[in-house]
Order: sequence, then structure tokens, then C-alpha cells
Amino acid sequence: MSDGRASESRVIEELLAFIGADGADEDAFNRMALAVFAHQFEHNQPYRRFAVQRGRTARTVKSWRDVPAVPISAFKELTLTCRPPEACERVFMTSGTTQGVRGKSHHPTMAVWDRSMTLNFRRRFMQDRERLRMGILFPTEEAMPNSSLARYLALAMRTFGAEGSRNFLGDGGLDIAAVTEDLARAEQAGEPYSLLGASYSFVHLMDALDGRRFALPEGSRILDTGGFKGQSREMEADAFYDQLSATFGVPRRSCINMYGMTELSSQFYDDGNEACPSVKSGPHWIRSRVVNPLTGEEVPKGTVGVLVHHDLAHFNCASAILTEDAGIAVEGGFRLLGRADGADAKGCSLAVEEFLKAARV
Repeated sequence: MSDGRASESRVIEELLAFIGADGADEDAFNRMALAVFAHQFEHNQPYRRFAVQRGRTARTVKSWRDVPAVPISAFKELTLTCRPPEACERVFMTSGTTQGVRGKSHHPTMAVWDRSMTLNFRRRFMQDRERLRMGILFPTEEAMPNSSLARYLALAMRTFGAEGSRNFLGDGGLDIAAVTEDLARAEQAGEPYSLLGASYSFVHLMDALDGRRFALPEGSRILDTGGFKGQSREMEADAFYDQLSATFGVPRRSCINMYGMTELSSQFYDDGNEACPSVKSGPHWIRSRVVNPLTGEEVPKGTVGVLVHHDLAHFNCASAILTEDAGIAVEGGFRLLGRADGADAKGCSLAVEEFLKAARV
């Protein structure tokens, strides 16, 4: 076994145990973060060049907060992977494009990604239930093998879906008649039901229902993610969750928003959307900072900045990601405010330029 594969095997084994633990204090998270960074520094050459240019090496970095963050747009410009792309089990691609280029996230094994997703989903969405009947408003994993969201929803249904769970979005679009029939059946059966999918799919469904309403049984839940992305009409958050609640009879506290991205291997959730913007938080293997993108320095709690996520499950590419999302650090997590604009957006662009210049040397 090559040194790279041996390093990878050790990291995977340690990560699976770390993710499966009940939690992690600062010291435990720091140790795991430094092990992941050392692996990436050694085997991800563009990232190594950037880190060295920043004066950060596996020997000098002593805290997870000092692990250099990769600007998220860099995934569209460079191949950021420790394992050669052709040797990876799965490659996820972003839905958005920049001049026709899609960002790629390489996964040598899906074991860590899947463990991260299922343990977190069980705790944050399933809560006290082992199974829920699920209606998925998104294409299947077979139809979209490079979509991390398709994988996420397929894994949710495969692991936690009760009998009768199914996808309602196929080659012919959203099957409104089938969704309507399933919702009516769930309403009559009195068993909790869950609808999961992209935010824009819910807008299409509610528009197609044209005012028809359901009263899903107590314990039913809704999960939306991803925003509208020009795929449907835009809706303000309060109006969106008001309409979800009114249409399906699910209280806003049971309308959960998942915040995730192709460039990460873990997801963030809120505890419902009675108030917007809700507080998002992640599991013990991911931590977030809110920074000034020009300096990389953390801004005071309660101050708007740009989100940086340190996702240890994303061990093959880059565990620290500088997003283009504005946020505020609050007790228990952060509030997601949408895309960065103004000086923060300019700072993100300059960070991308700096990264690409250093990584391509």
C-alpha cells in the first residue's frame, strides 16, 4: 500500500470512530482536525501550495481555527483531491455553473459521507422515530449520480423511509397527481408523513395544488433545502413557511431547513422555522466561524461576516471552506443571511484570486 493510501486508511478509520462518538470537546476536535489537515497538506498538492504560501504547514498549524480555508469557487477552477480523480468512488458536481464550469467534489469512499449524513439526519430530522413514510420531491440517485442532494435524499429514504416511500420527480417532471393521492392517503391514515426536497420543488407543488390544502397527521415533517436557484418564483422565508404550513397542515416548527453544499460532506439543520432566519447548527465533527473575508479574521459575535466551515468528514478535498454566504454567529450556531454582498462579496472574490495564484504556482 502506498504512503497515500496508508494515510487515507488511517484517517478514514479514525474519522468513522470520531463521527460515531457521542460528541467531541475542543481538544478532541482539534486533534482530529489536525490529522485531517496533515493528510490534505501531504497529498493535495494545490492545497499544499496555498497553505505554504500562507505560512501554514502540518508542523506549524496547532489549532483547527488556523487551518487555511479554501474559497468555495476554487472547486470550479482546480482539482482538489488527495486521491487521483479516476480512483474515486464518487464525484459530486455543483448545480450552478461559472462560464459552463461546475465545481467538483471527489470522494474516494462514500463510507464517511454516508456515516456523516445518516447519524446527523437521524438526530436532527427523525428525532424519536425510526421510520417515516417519505415523499421525495427530487430526482432519484440513478437519474442524477453526480448530485450530492440526490444521494442525500436517496440515503434518507433507504435508511429511514417507511413502506410506500417514493420519489415524485422524474423525466416527466413533478407527478402532481401521485403526490396529491399520497398526501390524501396519509391524511386519512393518521400516520405521520414527511415531504423532502429542494425548496423550489415545494413552490412548484404548492402552485400546482392551486389552493388545495391537507391536514397531515401530528408528527409529520417537511424538509426543504437549496433555495430557489431561478427554478421557481422567489419567496421570502416567512411567506414560504407560512404557505408550507397552511398547505400541508404541518406547523412551522416542524418545517426543517437543511443547509448543505456539494463542497462539504456534512449538513446543517435548524429546529424548525417558527422564526426566520432560523439558527443553523451542525454535528460535533463540523464547526463554523464567521470571518472578514479580506483578512480571514473572525468578526465579533453578532456581527455580519462570511461563513467558514471546518468539516472533518470532507477529508479528501479540503476540510476548511470559505463560503460566499453571509451569516451571524449566535448562541447555539449561526443565522444564515443569504449570499454575501458589498465589501464581503468583494473580499470573497479577492480570496479566490489569492488562492488560485498561490495554488497554481
